[in-house]
Amino acid sequence: MTTRHVKALILDVFAGGIDTSASTLEWAMTEMMKNPRVREKAQAELRQAFREKKIIHESDIEQLTYLKLVIKETLRLHPPTPLLIPRECSEETIIAGYEIPVKTKVMINVWAICRDPKYWTDAERFVPERFEDSSIDFKGNNFEYLPFGAGRRICPGISFGLASIMLPLAQLLLYFNWELPNGMKPESIDMTERFGLAIGRKNDLCLIPFIYDP
Repeated sequence: MTTRHVKALILDVFAGGIDTSASTLEWAMTEMMKNPRVREKAQAELRQAFREKKIIHESDIEQLTYLKLVIKETLRLHPPTPLLIPRECSEETIIAGYEIPVKTKVMINVWAICRDPKYWTDAERFVPERFEDSSIDFKGNNFEYLPFGAGRRICPGISFGLASIMLPLAQLLLYFNWELPNGMKPESIDMTERFGLAIGRKNDLCLIPFIYDP
């Protein structure tokens, strides 16, 4: 392995694992500030589960049922890579009657699929409870929900990515209460998106933290 290969590998880790996770984390906080009921419910779950603990470990995350629903819903509305990674057709193929020539680049619009009212009730609303008692998961087994892709080329960093979102989000909700600045109302939060490797917020999310003292 050459130095060039090592640099490329490190770039993949940073580009694929940090920017996307940070963007998802910011969107999760944005959606919860816009929907205080969801934020309060997630905080109540955390503070009940960790009322006698001062530190959250990655192994503790499994018991946080509602927080998982929040992250699922965040990834539905704000998938880390909205068009997934482009694929190139290696041989002439016919899909649903459409001819796909060799060398054709194919992109999957996951952003549109995850907001399609044909598959989702109230598709534009942030409702984590929609995943309660649902078998839909992150692993690409359901084609209406593909935040990490599917099949043999599903995102290889899915476990790392989820841990990079869940643990920081749990800490932000457990240790702090949050308010919007300057008396801003939840419905006034700017939801404009910025296109890039990950669809982030066009403008940074500004919040005021208050240390939670039980």
